[in-house]
Amino acid sequence: MSSMELEKYILAIITTNPAKVAGGSPIFLCHSKEEMEFVSANLEAILDGIAHGLGEELFIIVKH
Repeated sequence: MSSMELEKYILAIITTNPAKVAGGSPIFLCHSKEEMEFVSANLEAILDGIAHGLGEELFIIVKH
């Protein structure tokens, strides 16, 4: 394994506030906290990652 190989990275960003995020990973904009939690849970399973809440308006899906 190369020392430059990424082992952890953000697969997706889910938010209700687009002002809090910018490019780099796919961004999913939701209309409510409930929708954000639903999308996060589904993406977590689909992408085989772990969802982390970073506040009331922001989740990320991380590959460990």
